[in-house]
Amino acid sequence: MLKVESELELNNFYDVLFRKNKISLGKTIVDRVEKSHIFLKKFSKNKVIYGVNTGFGPMAQYKIDDKDQVQLQYNLIRSHASGTGDILSPICVKSAMMARLNTLCLGNSGVHSSVVNLMVELINRDITPLIYHHGGVGASGDLVQLAHLALVLIGEGEVFYKGERLQTKDVFEKEGLSSIKVELREGIALMNGTSVMTGIGIVNTIYTDKLLKWIVGCSVAINEIVSAYDDHLSLELNQTKKHKGQQEIAKRMRESLADSKLIRKREEHLYNGKTNGSTIFKEKVQEYYSLRCVPQILGPILDTIKTVEKVLIEEVNSANDNPIVDVEKGHVYHGGNFHGDYVSLEMDKLKLVVTKLSMLSERQLNYLLNHRLNDILPPFVNLGKLGLNFGMQGVQFTATSTTAENQTLSNPMYVHSIPNNNDNQDIVSMGTNAALITKKVIENAFEVVAIELITIIQAIEYLDYQDKISSKTLEIYNEIRKIVPVFKEDVIMYPYVNKVKKHIMKID
Repeated sequence: MLKVESELELNNFYDVLFRKNKISLGKTIVDRVEKSHIFLKKFSKNKVIYGVNTGFGPMAQYKIDDKDQVQLQYNLIRSHASGTGDILSPICVKSAMMARLNTLCLGNSGVHSSVVNLMVELINRDITPLIYHHGGVGASGDLVQLAHLALVLIGEGEVFYKGERLQTKDVFEKEGLSSIKVELREGIALMNGTSVMTGIGIVNTIYTDKLLKWIVGCSVAINEIVSAYDDHLSLELNQTKKHKGQQEIAKRMRESLADSKLIRKREEHLYNGKTNGSTIFKEKVQEYYSLRCVPQILGPILDTIKTVEKVLIEEVNSANDNPIVDVEKGHVYHGGNFHGDYVSLEMDKLKLVVTKLSMLSERQLNYLLNHRLNDILPPFVNLGKLGLNFGMQGVQFTATSTTAENQTLSNPMYVHSIPNNNDNQDIVSMGTNAALITKKVIENAFEVVAIELITIIQAIEYLDYQDKISSKTLEIYNEIRKIVPVFKEDVIMYPYVNKVKKHIMKID
C-alpha cells in the first residue's frame, strides 16, 4: 500500500502501475485539500478569480453570475471532452491519474476533497477513463485529455473496467461509487495541468530503462561472438572521460563479461611481440564502432534517462494548474504553471536517444548479418543451405525500416508551437504529442532489439559458443531460446519477432 503523504518518486509509479499496489491518502493530505477548498471559497467572494467567477481563456473577460458558477465547470468539462484518434493505454491513463492526484493533493488547487478521494478509488479499482491521443497542445496543460478524466469523475463518459469499455454511470453503480461534488473550480483544476504528458512520460522512462538493459546485453553478446579485445571497456580507458553514463555502461559490460571465455586481452595477442614481422594483420586491431564505442554511445542515453526522470518527478510534485492557491499567505496567484515545456523538451530528448539506441541495434544486427564484416558467420546467419534458405535476411528489412521510422519521428515537437484559442494560447508546448511520439519510438526500438536478439542466439548456435559465453549472455540465450527454436529451414518470422518483443517489454 502506497500512502501518499509526501512527494512521489519514480518507484512509487512503478509499484502502482506494474505491481498493482494500492494507494491511500494520509489524513494530513485530505485535511490540506479541504483547507484549500474552504479558503478559496471564502477568498473568491467579491474578488475576480479566473475560472471561479470568470469565463475561460479569451472568455475570461466575462463575469459569471453566482448562480451559474457550478454549471460553468460542467460546461467546461463537457465541451472540452473532444479527443480523437487512438485510445491511450490504461497503464498511461493510470499514470496520468497518479500525477494529477498528487498535484491536487498539494493543496494549491482549491478542489473539494471528493475529487482526490474518488481518484484514489478509481486507481485502486482499475477503473480507467477513456482518453484519446489527439487533442492536447500542452499549454493550459492537457485540457482535452484531462477533460475526459474529469468527465468520468462527474459520472459521465466511458471507462475501461475488467477488460471492457463501459459507460461510467454503469460502472459507478456496480461499484457503489458516487461522482465528485462540483462546488467551485473542480473542472478547471482537473483539466488545467500537465499530468497526461507527465504520466505518459513516466511510463516512457520505465520502458526506456528496460530497453537500455537489453541493448547492453546485446552489446555484451556481440563483443563475445567476435572475441573482441576488452580494453575498450576497461576502467582505465573509460575513467579518462568524465561522463558518468559512459563509465557506468562500461562497468555494466565488464561485470557481464567477467566469466566469458571469449573476450581477449590485447596484451596477450598484440602486445606480445609475435606480430612484429607482419605487414598485414590477419585479425582486426580494433573492432567496428558499433562494438567498440558502446559506452560512448549508450552513456549519453543513460545520462539522459536519469535527467528525464528527474524533471518528470519534479513536475509530478509541482502545482501545475492556474490559478495557484496559497493558503499560508492567504492569496491566489494567476500565472502559467500549466505550461508543458519542461515535459515537452524532456520527451524530445528521450525520443532522440532512443532513436540512437535503435540505430546502434540496427548496426550491430547488420554486422552479424554481413559475413564480409564479421568473417565468422554465414550470410544472414543462415544455418540452412545458402541460396536455398534465407536465415535472418527477411527480418533485416523490418529492422531497417523501423529504425528509419524512428529517425523521422525524432524531429522535435518542442519547437512546433501553433497559436490557438483566439491567440490566447499564442505559444504552446505540444508536450502530449511529444510524449506520445516518444512512446511510439520506444515501441519501435523494442522491435529492432527483438530482431537483434534472435540473430544473436542464432549466431551463438552456429558457432557452438554456449559453453564459452558469459553466464549473463547464457541467461539471455536461454531466455530467448525458450521463445524461438533453432531453425535451419525457413520459418514464418513475424510471430517470433512479436513474441520476443512482448517478452522483452514485460515489466516485472
